[in-house]
Amino acid sequence: MAVPLAAFAAGAAVAVLIGVFGRVHGPTLDATTTLGFHTVIQMKVVVTTAIGVLALLQVLGALVLYGKVPVIAPPWLGTAHRASGTLALLLAVFVAYHCLWALGLEYGHLPDGEKVGLRTVVHGVLGCTVFGAAFVKVVAVRSKRAPGWFLPMAGGLLFTLFVAVVLTSAVWYYASYGLPDSNGY
Repeated sequence: MAVPLAAFAAGAAVAVLIGVFGRVHGPTLDATTTLGFHTVIQMKVVVTTAIGVLALLQVLGALVLYGKVPVIAPPWLGTAHRASGTLALLLAVFVAYHCLWALGLEYGHLPDGEKVGLRTVVHGVLGCTVFGAAFVKVVAVRSKRAPGWFLPMAGGLLFTLFVAVVLTSAVWYYASYGLPDSNGY
C-alpha cells in the first residue's frame, strides 16, 4: 500500500500546487494562442473535444488490452494506447496552460464584482485534479511493487476526471453557444 498512498499524496500535492498557481497568477492573454479560432476559449473547446475522444480511445484500448472485451488485441494496440495517452496528456497541458494563464482559477467574485458560477469553480478544481491523477497514473504504470488494482483504479480515476472536465467545458460550451466560430464567442 506504500506505493498507492505515496502516489496519491504526491498527486494531491500536484493538484494543489497547480490550483495555487492558477489563483495567484494574474490572468493575461499574453503568450497565448487561438490556433486560428476567434478566441482562446473556442480553441480550448476544440482541443478539449479531441482530449475527450482520446480519453474514450484510452478506455477502449485498455479494455481490449486487459481482455475485458471479446476482441483479440492487435499487436500495435499497446503502442497506440501509450501514444494516444501521451498525446491526451500533452494536449491537456496545452489547454491547462491557456486556462490558468489566461483565466486563472476563479471562485467567489471577479474584479468587476460579477459572481463566478458553480460550473466555473467545479471545472477549475477538476482541471487541477486531472494533473494530480495523471501523476498517480504514471506512478501506477511505472511501479513494479504496486498492487494489481492500482493501475486500473488510477486509469479509471483519470478517465473519470477527464470526462468531468470535458462535460464542464466543451460539452457545456456546445450546449450554450453551439459550434466554435459559429457565433464569435
